[in-house]
Amino acid sequence: MKKISKADLSIKELVSLIEEDFIKTNDLIKDQIISKVERIPQLSSHIVSLGGKRLRPILTIACAKMLNVKSDHHITLAAAVELLHTATLLHDDVVDESNFRRGKETSHTLWDNKSSILVGDYLLGKAFQLMVKTGSLECLKTLSNAAAIIAEGEVLQLVAINNINIKKNEYMKIIESKTAALFSSACEVGGIISNSSNEINKSLFSFGKNLGTSFQLIDDALDYSGKSKNLGKNIGDDFYDGKVTLPVIISYEEGNQNEKKFWEEVFEKDTRNDQDLIKANKIINKNQTIEKTLELANVYGEKAKEDLSIFPDTKIKKGLINLVNLSLIRDH
Repeated sequence: MKKISKADLSIKELVSLIEEDFIKTNDLIKDQIISKVERIPQLSSHIVSLGGKRLRPILTIACAKMLNVKSDHHITLAAAVELLHTATLLHDDVVDESNFRRGKETSHTLWDNKSSILVGDYLLGKAFQLMVKTGSLECLKTLSNAAAIIAEGEVLQLVAINNINIKKNEYMKIIESKTAALFSSACEVGGIISNSSNEINKSLFSFGKNLGTSFQLIDDALDYSGKSKNLGKNIGDDFYDGKVTLPVIISYEEGNQNEKKFWEEVFEKDTRNDQDLIKANKIINKNQTIEKTLELANVYGEKAKEDLSIFPDTKIKKGLINLVNLSLIRDH
């Protein structure tokens, strides 16, 4: 029997509070991938089925419901957020040459790179169509800005591949762009569509940004320390892909001369092997960089909870706080 993580339980708890809207959102997502061009629904259905926990649309719905939204536009926006996220996954898997996502073959391995890129573009178009349907220019602006920032983050990461000299602040900029940007916008549009004040919307944006940053830092740590493979990727993927993430950055900065030499040589190689990963893990464990990465993730998690302090105590607010707390202890 598959073990359910505490983070998964916290997400299920939050979904139980917004279940009706969550079901409507899933149904709307399925409606968007219908097309007479056979390849589009085939490939879209595959990637949507691998989409994981639907965390980003859950955040949109939860933030709107916490603010007593009066329309159904938050459902439309939640679907748009997930389609935007799904499109980036299709593109990312091609760029990263990933063969598996959540233990299943990626779309570009089952079909081809061209199909994945083009269907990703199709899903982006559908996402923007949904945004327009809400009639909110501010929501459209927020999510279109996020789309541009995510793309910037992916390019930043691409040019930083195998760059052992990347600085911590440069790497944090990548995280804020490629991961936290959609978290923050997903939360903020929940407030915008509820006609909330700028102060409320800024708090939601900050909550999403801090939560998203925390999530990515934990993923970085789990790539070297995770005991579960239910991470959306295989253990060691970042290392094999040449991604210099925070555990490596800290280890390089704080390492001795021999350790620095290892990091420089291993990331100069075109490919890395299992023995390289074993040695990398030994150095990372010696320098306690997993613990230091998780400590920073916890700092951002605490900031996320502080962002929620201006909201009244409701079941949804408590659900969001639990989500932060339990995400910080997932699978490590």
